[in-house]
Amino acid sequence: MRGLVFLVAAAWALAGHAQQADVPYLTGRVVDQAEILKPATHKRLAEVLRAHEQKTTNQVAVLTVRTLNGESVEEYAVRVFEQWKLGQKGKDNGVLVLVASEDRRMRVEVGYGLEGTLPDAVAARVIRNVMTPRFKQGDYDGGIVQGAEAIVALLEGEQPPAGEEPATARQGEFIQAPDMPLHEKVLMGAFIFGIIGLFTIIGVVTPGMGWFLYLFLIPFWAMFPVIIFGSSVTFYILIAYLVGFPIAKFLVSRSDTYRTAARDIKKKGFARVGGFTVGSSGGSWSSGGSSWSSGGGGGFSGGGGSSGGGGASGSW
Repeated sequence: MRGLVFLVAAAWALAGHAQQADVPYLTGRVVDQAEILKPATHKRLAEVLRAHEQKTTNQVAVLTVRTLNGESVEEYAVRVFEQWKLGQKGKDNGVLVLVASEDRRMRVEVGYGLEGTLPDAVAARVIRNVMTPRFKQGDYDGGIVQGAEAIVALLEGEQPPAGEEPATARQGEFIQAPDMPLHEKVLMGAFIFGIIGLFTIIGVVTPGMGWFLYLFLIPFWAMFPVIIFGSSVTFYILIAYLVGFPIAKFLVSRSDTYRTAARDIKKKGFARVGGFTVGSSGGSWSSGGSSWSSGGGGGFSGGGGSSGGGGASGSW
């Protein structure tokens, strides 16, 4: 039995390893394994990166692959960085621009030593404002070249390239939504709004305790949607909740069902509302066995650098 368990575990480990995308050999500053760059673009880009390294010792490399075989772009970028050892040893001044064409995913992976010069938010702006619009048009050459040139310009202390808004233009966004594919946002949104939406509906249709739920849910409506939409959109969602809840409760309170529940709570101390048993003592409700209570609590090679996982990812 132990031998069988060992074989099964080994098979799973081998299967997981086999699914990982291979890391290609570092043959130059530009490794176009996906073959999406024109030869002239490849040559121009390699020259830009070579000149930047001679000027600053920073090592910037570009890698294109067709697919990540289901691996996350962040994990694959770290594996590439570790094997290529981008950046000078002791300086960790390397940057990897990774594009997976068939997966429509990309990442700018930044070495430890450059995280102050190229922080995650700045790398995300390069992806969002420079690379993504061109990738959506099928212009891989323009997106990769201009993205790499924007990174080089930022590392050399120059201003952001034309077409990119300055950092102050988005300061109104106190918290930006994380960069997630659409299907992940839908799943996360269904989970978040399913939970706080359920409690909101209970608060609207429940006499007495409903106003406690109204106040109780304010911080949840103020923070949870940030994960999906960012702080700017969440602000308007919160306003809609603060105004919409009292209006909805006023309209529901005029219904016979609501009035009956209110009378039952006054006479019996509890009432049935939408399958839930609502009690007046301690502000509690229950359904089945669960309950809730409100009472209480080029001959190019890496120089030995490393990355700590800093950078930004994107999709198109």
